[in-house]
Amino acid sequence: MNAVTASETTAPAPSTGSDPSAAPRPSYVDDRLAWWAQQTPDAPAMSYGGRSWTYAEWDDRVRRLAGALADAGIGRGDVVAFLDKNHPACVELSMAAGSLGAANAIVNWRSAGDEVDYAVNDSGARLLVVGAELLPTIEAIRDRLVNVERIVVVTPEGVDAAGEPDEYEAWLAAATPRGRAADVDVEDTCLVMYSSGTTGRPKGVMLTHRNMVAHTLNAHDGWEFGPGDVSLVAMPLFHVGGSSYVLFGLHDGIPSIMTRDPDGMSLAGAIMAGANKTFLVPAVLAQVLQSGPDAIKLFGALRNYTYGAAPMPPPLLRAAMEAWPETDFIQVYGLTEVAGVATHLMPDAHRDADHPERLVSAGQALPEMEVRIVDAVTGEDTAPGEHGEIWLRGPQVMKGYLGKPDETAKVITSDGWFRTGDVGRLDDEGFCFVQDRIKDMIISGGENIYSPEVERVLAEHPAVMECAVIGVPDERWGETVKAVVALKPDTSATAEEIIAFCRDRLAHFKCPKTVDVLPALPRNPTGKILKRDLRAPYWDGRGSVI
Repeated sequence: MNAVTASETTAPAPSTGSDPSAAPRPSYVDDRLAWWAQQTPDAPAMSYGGRSWTYAEWDDRVRRLAGALADAGIGRGDVVAFLDKNHPACVELSMAAGSLGAANAIVNWRSAGDEVDYAVNDSGARLLVVGAELLPTIEAIRDRLVNVERIVVVTPEGVDAAGEPDEYEAWLAAATPRGRAADVDVEDTCLVMYSSGTTGRPKGVMLTHRNMVAHTLNAHDGWEFGPGDVSLVAMPLFHVGGSSYVLFGLHDGIPSIMTRDPDGMSLAGAIMAGANKTFLVPAVLAQVLQSGPDAIKLFGALRNYTYGAAPMPPPLLRAAMEAWPETDFIQVYGLTEVAGVATHLMPDAHRDADHPERLVSAGQALPEMEVRIVDAVTGEDTAPGEHGEIWLRGPQVMKGYLGKPDETAKVITSDGWFRTGDVGRLDDEGFCFVQDRIKDMIISGGENIYSPEVERVLAEHPAVMECAVIGVPDERWGETVKAVVALKPDTSATAEEIIAFCRDRLAHFKCPKTVDVLPALPRNPTGKILKRDLRAPYWDGRGSVI
């Protein structure tokens, strides 16, 4: 991890915000922003790079953006899209669109052109805000974006190459501020997050104001921010963990520091500037612990370290807890379809000497969240300790998959239970242990990678007869992608050629890191590939997913 000097980062002034508990319960994603803009207008709200905004300034930006969107014809039921690395403009777009009854579809900036094309068109986005460095991706597919009427370019610095305000900043400056539209409802979709599934094509998860507010209220239960706290927003905003987490500091009226990337220099700079609570993937812990005593000492300034979105190897967690005995660790488990977090393992449970086995659990359900473990054969609840599918119910459960009612019906029951596709168990005190993933999802460094999506590309290789994609253990990333293929007769292909083929068609993080070539893939009597058998040599004895 590289060092960073304090002069490279702008430190927010101490917060003088009033008590968050005195604020009325929010109903919409921008309610608390408006509240703090009235109550503590000069308090610091957001810092990013060399720029920062008070609550009054940030609220004014959101209101101006709402006016600009309305002038562009965006209204209730419409969708806009955002494509860039982390940038406060993404959060502004979510709140401004939401105030008009519209939704922001946040596209993974690491996606390949065809994947961006699919997500933007599937969402029906009429307007796209794109980062300047991602503009070439959009220019290459512009003629295929059938619904997009306008593209607005944003830069990290807020200025263009000539030093003038960039297109986004000029757009805001010229707009007339606009309040929430009268016809907006709490059940309106305000955020669309893309999550792949067993078909191999991403699905747009529709999250409403009600979903997002419920998550904000419930998911940071037990570790609320207080005076002097500063939130570090480093998780990618295209990930539900980023777009949900950023609302926590906003809800409590404290300063946030957003990094464009979750790299070592940016994280270190934010901590030196005062950030003391954050949410990151376990891979960051591994990087810090491998970076020497200076990095370990620096990260000891964090009062809270919440982790999730990827498996946490127990040895890594124990090493981190030993390195930072004063830091409160919280583990979270959840899905995009429940707006983020569903269960959490709180700090006291991490250091509970009477129940060391709970250190590998995902903790207990959030307030307002119900958890069931259901037998896949009988459809009945299992007894404590027995395995089954994890079902969740509560106000955080998504509205559905955008434009896919049949897919929605497969995962949400008539009485509101969401079928996660994950296998787990509950102990007698409600601690949830996530044991397996029915959906063949691979989680590498916090990124969700879905096997069918990669397999769909592998199957297009002219030499590949059959293929399977599995996750294999990795000490740094939790898991990495492995392809297992059988080749057509009289053909040949090296692992390097197959990987290169995938990289031309998929985001690199989804591509196999290694490839095994077998004469044939193992199958059960019905012809289904036995992925469990393929995983077993790598996962047996590790107490993890096989």
